[in-house]
Amino acid sequence: MRFDAPKPLRAVLFALCVLSGSLVGGAASVGDALDLPDMGNSADAVLTLTEQRELGQEFMKWVRKSLDVSEDPLLTDYVQSLGRKLVAASRDTRGRYDFFVVEDPRINAFAGPSGNIGVNAGLILAAETESELAAVMAHEVAHVSQRHLLRAFAAQKQMTIPATALLIAAAVLGATVDSQVGTAALMGLQGAMVQRQINFTRANEEEADSIGIDTLARAGHDPYAMPGFFNKLTKANRVYESGAPELLRTHPVTSDRIADAMARAERFGHSQRPDSLRFHLTRAHLRERSYNRAEQAIGHFKNTLARGRYRNETAERYGYARALARAGSLGDAAEQLAPLIEKHPSQVELVVLQAELDRRRGAADKAARDLKSAVGLAPGSWPLQQAYAEALLDAGRPAEALATLERLVALRPDITPVYQIMADAAGKVGDAGAAMRWRAEYLYRSGDLEPAVRQLELALRQPGLDFHLASKIQVRLAELRTEEQSRKKPR
Repeated sequence: MRFDAPKPLRAVLFALCVLSGSLVGGAASVGDALDLPDMGNSADAVLTLTEQRELGQEFMKWVRKSLDVSEDPLLTDYVQSLGRKLVAASRDTRGRYDFFVVEDPRINAFAGPSGNIGVNAGLILAAETESELAAVMAHEVAHVSQRHLLRAFAAQKQMTIPATALLIAAAVLGATVDSQVGTAALMGLQGAMVQRQINFTRANEEEADSIGIDTLARAGHDPYAMPGFFNKLTKANRVYESGAPELLRTHPVTSDRIADAMARAERFGHSQRPDSLRFHLTRAHLRERSYNRAEQAIGHFKNTLARGRYRNETAERYGYARALARAGSLGDAAEQLAPLIEKHPSQVELVVLQAELDRRRGAADKAARDLKSAVGLAPGSWPLQQAYAEALLDAGRPAEALATLERLVALRPDITPVYQIMADAAGKVGDAGAAMRWRAEYLYRSGDLEPAVRQLELALRQPGLDFHLASKIQVRLAELRTEEQSRKKPR
């Protein structure tokens, strides 16, 4: 998936992220725009945990419809791993968080309801250190932990969960998310918000800065990375000044905000934590994907390697190997990868790429054997488990692939892309009922509740359906029907 693939909201996401104040664009609060009362941290009393979860799922449905949400296991797993470490280091670890990558070259991140935090590919590439990336993510974690978004929208009574989710998506993503569902009321609200942007305060942003820097320091990252990155964003803002939307121009990252962040960082002092290899590998992965043609990527990495212009040689050669693989030069890619594997035999990115090369060269059984050993050392690794299942499928062993992924989702049920592979594996086994069950789960976790319900209903009508499987499908169908009804009711 290239960064330049068109999507309806790509042009506005960079400029309009209400919850995070666009990070580039400054401090903005939905609550300020709507003059809603400050509810403190009592949002949980207004929305139940179930309602918050449903709201988050509906929000993600619009995100997925509007943006290129990456399903690459390596990219997503890295961002989730970094995010989990920040959450664990924060002073408030309540609630759920789900971090995901948006394949957009613009420098941005945003937080939605139920702890859904999006990180643009452009932000990862713009961060020169892992601490800079962690600084932005810690800022977003603070928005979630302090219930900023829920406090802003909790007063929206007499609205269904889907309508509220659409309202939040329109605010956070900066435009009506789908012209087919825009309503006069929604458009009127958006018009009022645009007219009153100038009245936004910085209270939520200051709180997120303060808590984010504290989390950053507690996680072992350099707290000075936050004001340092603010400085970068201020400079980048000048590049977009002439064409940026009004919100970006009227809400800059001011010198006062940078000074406040610097003062908070001084309470902790510098931390010289080295960047992880995964950070460098992820950036090389994204850099390779940013080129439309493999030949362009090959040229980039050949040039940087020849001139010694890189932060990490292992990562640069990994990016080069990925580019060669995309071009179909599998032997050359393997040659580049071999010394990296020898030096880092258990590095997940390298192991997965080696398995991909083996599969594409017709050695799926070898890939499966190698990955089985790697999975044994890291049974909870999504990238390794998915790569293992894909190798088993290529080797003509779909039942083993399905069993592998069933064990994975038992440990980590939130990994949406895996359910689609499970549906394919079940179909190859010849179990239509199981295929529909897992396809329904993929649809549900992608935010498509009604199609998921229909898929389960169809599964139950399959001839010769196993009794135990039918029981599981019936239980799941009852759960989704109950949720479907609850979402249609005003809160």
